[in-house]
Amino acid sequence: MIGRLLKRDLDSILEVINEAAQAYKGIIPDDRWKEPYMSAKELGDEIDCGVDFFGLQEEGRIIGLMGIQELKEITLIRHAYVLTQYQRRGVGRRLLQYLINLAKGSEILVGTWKAASWAIQFYEKHGFSLISSDEKDRLLRKYWNIPERQVETSAVLRFGRNKP
Repeated sequence: MIGRLLKRDLDSILEVINEAAQAYKGIIPDDRWKEPYMSAKELGDEIDCGVDFFGLQEEGRIIGLMGIQELKEITLIRHAYVLTQYQRRGVGRRLLQYLINLAKGSEILVGTWKAASWAIQFYEKHGFSLISSDEKDRLLRKYWNIPERQVETSAVLRFGRNKP
C-alpha cells in the first residue's frame, strides 16, 4: 500500500534513503558522497521546503519511498529510494506512477546523478526524457537548492503531459 509518510516515519525514511543510497558510493564523485547520505536535519529541511514523501509498505515496513514537490508551474519528483533487497520488484515503478498521477503541474522533472546510469534508464523506461546540459543547468539552478558542484554532476529528466 502506498501512503503519505508522516513525522512518525522520519527514522524509517532515513533508513531507506541511507541504505539504498549505498548504490551511489564509488559511482558519484567522491566530493559529493557522505555518510550518512542524508542526515535528519537535511530530511527536515527538505520537508520544510515542501517535499511530501510517499512510501510503499510491506508487512508494516517502508520498503521504498519517493518525494514530490509541487512548485508554481512544475512538479519535482525528489528522493526516490527502494531498499536494496526489494529492488527490481516493481516498487519504484509503482511509486513513480502514483506520484505522476498525483502531480498537479503539467510538467514533471526529476534530477539524479549523471553517473547513475541505472536511475536514468529507470526514468527513461517510464516516459521521462533526458534534457540537454544547458537546460539541465538552468532548471537545477531555478528549482533545486543544491551546490554548484552537484549541478555539474547531475542530470535532469522531463515527463511532459497535458492535464485537462
